[in-house]
Amino acid sequence: MSTAMPSPLSAARRAHIATVIEVADRGLTAPAAAAHDAIIRASWQRCVHDHRLDPTRMQEAVILPQARLREHQDQMEDFLQIARHGLEQLYRQVAGLGYVVLLTDARGVTVDFLGDLQIEGRLRRAGLYLGADWSEAQAGTCGVGTCISTGQALTVHLDDHFDATHIPLTCTSAPVFGPGGRLEAVLDISQLSSAEPKSSQHLALQLVRDAAARIEDAAFLRRHRRDWILRLGDAPAFLDLRADYLLALDAAGRVTGHNRRAQQLFAPPGTAATAASTLIGRPLQALLELTPAELPRHLAGQGGEAGAVRCTGRPDLLFLRVSAPPAVSPARRPAETPRSATLPAPLAALSGGDPALDRLVERAARLVDSPVSLLITGETGSGKEFLAKALHRSSARRDGPFVAVNCAAIPESLIESELFGHLPGSFSGAGPKGKRGLIQEADGGTLFLDEIGDMPRALQARLLRVLAEREVLPIGATRPQPVRLRVIAATHCPLETMVREGRFRDDLYYRLNGAHFALPPLRERRDLEVLVARLLADDGAGTVLADDARAALRAHDWPGNLRELRNVVDYARSVCLGGVIRLADLPERLQDQGGRRAALAAPPSAAAVAAIEHDAARQLRERLAAARWNVSAVAREMGVARMTLYRRMRRFGIVSPLDAAE
Repeated sequence: MSTAMPSPLSAARRAHIATVIEVADRGLTAPAAAAHDAIIRASWQRCVHDHRLDPTRMQEAVILPQARLREHQDQMEDFLQIARHGLEQLYRQVAGLGYVVLLTDARGVTVDFLGDLQIEGRLRRAGLYLGADWSEAQAGTCGVGTCISTGQALTVHLDDHFDATHIPLTCTSAPVFGPGGRLEAVLDISQLSSAEPKSSQHLALQLVRDAAARIEDAAFLRRHRRDWILRLGDAPAFLDLRADYLLALDAAGRVTGHNRRAQQLFAPPGTAATAASTLIGRPLQALLELTPAELPRHLAGQGGEAGAVRCTGRPDLLFLRVSAPPAVSPARRPAETPRSATLPAPLAALSGGDPALDRLVERAARLVDSPVSLLITGETGSGKEFLAKALHRSSARRDGPFVAVNCAAIPESLIESELFGHLPGSFSGAGPKGKRGLIQEADGGTLFLDEIGDMPRALQARLLRVLAEREVLPIGATRPQPVRLRVIAATHCPLETMVREGRFRDDLYYRLNGAHFALPPLRERRDLEVLVARLLADDGAGTVLADDARAALRAHDWPGNLRELRNVVDYARSVCLGGVIRLADLPERLQDQGGRRAALAAPPSAAAVAAIEHDAARQLRERLAAARWNVSAVAREMGVARMTLYRRMRRFGIVSPLDAAE
């Protein structure tokens, strides 16, 4: 009988399991204990004695189903919008080193993720993915779970992990605390494998700490934008950029919020700094030798150096800058507006009572003035531009321009100059006066990038800079121009698939996908009759539907969605008699739904397929000839992307006579 030698990985896992058991049983006296930090050893013991985890188990990562993930995301949606910019900044710093960026909630469930989608399968299997549960009670010792248990930033490197399944990973995590000192989230960067020692993660730890602090400060300033804000630090030069300590005060001079470092600084001696109640409600004088009446002397933007102030009851001296709250009546404060308040009219008009669309619209209403970019997806004709316009008209930018750009309709040779503009004579064919690009035309308003999936990859990096830096560099220019705009992108293409295939930049995808709205197709909506009634009411003539026509509309599957519905209603209204639309007034394709569906149920013969293809080619050729071979015009008429139409022409062997003449 032969005995197979165990693989090195299996041997490593067995050795790791033995080490965990030894440390869990014998604690610091175990010979193996010295190889791991005290925080790791303590976690191993918690896993065995408190969480009752079995060191011999080999458990793959747990990924929550989409519905449960959405519940976790919904509970911290406002925080996610604030944190997204910090995640993107961090990802740009570490993506080239093979890291992914994870943000989990306080229970350890991954609610946001930035990583290389070309290796999505490997990341998902390892748990470095959306919906992964990294709580210590579930996954054992790991970056996220142990960070939650200890409240400390740390690295769990390779065999620091409790579960032997995870020992190839290196994970560096930092806690993100809310304005009251409570843990809100954990920020983590992880690699699938590492050949370097744990000391190689020192820089990673510092980057994650800094990013977590930036997110904390942004969340603090957002939540307390109606309060007095005190920025305190040991050096005056950096107070406006990054204060060490942040305090928020109400009009009476009492503490309403603070960041984690301020909590640790001002907590009374002998009091655990984890209790938010140690500072909330305390008067300003209990913390600083300063009265509320003296705050205006230290207002930021008033010139001069930051003022110095002494901590109450101790010799510590800090420098101070103050931001005053805006002059807003308490009755009009957004924080006091109930969530059930009436939706903005442009958004409310999008739904006729469909539950899925109602939920989408309610979520969109909370983001109308958010700085994050938005991505709208859905089938052709499902209303992506309608939603983008409604968002614009509901926002504070409503008086600014709304500039819509169809990335599929602009010839590839012109899209760069159309978007970014150009200086006079900057390239062959450039006009003598130069031209402002569409991005600059949208300054102060909204830029809507439709069919973003058709943007040439070479231009995606330039667009990324516009989104990240809020500046645009026209062709031929040497100095970028600042722009203030909201970017909304839309596509019917599967962008994630395009990223995996290398056809769309992952960093641009993550930047555009600050918030994602997936519009339901018309066949899945429950408000069809309301939409038809609205369309019929537009002409004011009192046109109504007969029962047979209404039944046919309900039975149709609407491949063209809202665009097709409008065309059908307009046609029927034009040909009907007596203001009543009957079945015979509908286009022929809707008049025999039962017969057509029965025919589709049986697989067509080869001859039938050939006949269908021949007829489709003939109709397309006739459309193109009628439009004088203007491909863009025909694409718009058919409601498809220009590149889609080109692909159909190639499939049918249709060549434009204009191209043949060349």
